[in-house]
This record gives sequence, C-alpha cells and structure tokens, in this order.
Amino acid sequence: MKLYLAGPDVFRPDAMAWADAARQSCARFGHTALIPLDGVETTAPGIYHANIELIRSADAVLANLNPFRGCEPDSGTCVEVGFALALDKPVIGYLAEQENTIERVARIEGGPLENRAGRPVDRRGLHVEDFGLPLNLMLAVPAQIVIGGLAEALAQLPAKPRG
Repeated sequence: MKLYLAGPDVFRPDAMAWADAARQSCARFGHTALIPLDGVETTAPGIYHANIELIRSADAVLANLNPFRGCEPDSGTCVEVGFALALDKPVIGYLAEQENTIERVARIEGGPLENRAGRPVDRRGLHVEDFGLPLNLMLAVPAQIVIGGLAEALAQLPAKPRG
C-alpha cells in the first residue's frame, strides 16, 4: 500500500532523519511511504497542492495526532485527515498517551479542569468535550486511533507479502 504520513514530524529539527526512518518502517511492513518532505515545492500553495496530490494517490493515511503547540493535533494534519476521509480513504491516527480529551487538556494545562454547570471547562472557560474519546469527536469517530507511534499504526494495516 502507498501510505501518506501526516503529522507535525515535518517540523522536527531532524525531519529528514525521521523521514528516512519512517520510510524504512513502512518498507518493513511491505508498504511505501508518501512523505510531504519528499516534494520539490517551496511555496505554500505549491506544498499544499503537492500534498493534496500525495493524499489522492495514497491507499491510506497514517496520522500523528499527538498534541502540537497546545492541547490539540497539528491543524495541517487535521486538514489532511479530513481530506483523506472525504476521499473515503482509511485513516489510522496514533497517539503516544492513552487518555481522553479531558485528561489530556488537564495534563497539558497543568491541573484538574473546573466544572461549570456540570461541564468541564479549560483555563479560558471554554467547554471541553466529554465523550470519553481521545480526541475531538470529528477525528476520533471516523479515524481508527491507536496508542503508540508509527509502528503501532502500521501494525493495523494488512502486510503485503514479500517476494
């Protein structure tokens, strides 16, 4: 299978080394990695269109949905997941922590959440979803969520026979 690898990993200081390791991991499972860093585009519109075409050509999307710059996943990754879902492609998201949204927000914001009228709220007083899901329902319901990393997500796909 051709797998689009979505996530904020492209922003890592060791992004190229991460991409090489991710390609090797996918190959061990009999799959081909499609990684946004492999493109030649350097403008924002060019990168966007190249990534959209990679998603179109993919058989599935594996998405790093760990918190990025706050309590929620990377916004670009969420767009990629939504686009893949709109194309009816399977999406497997992975998270390092086994926790629900309330637990994650409390952990990242540094303490238990306040309750107002029986509903949990964050530090700014905004309601936090309380469905017991690991992410916002718009990600957690349509995507298959696994705990771990890329290897655990890959393990959820059928392996291609070698040879």
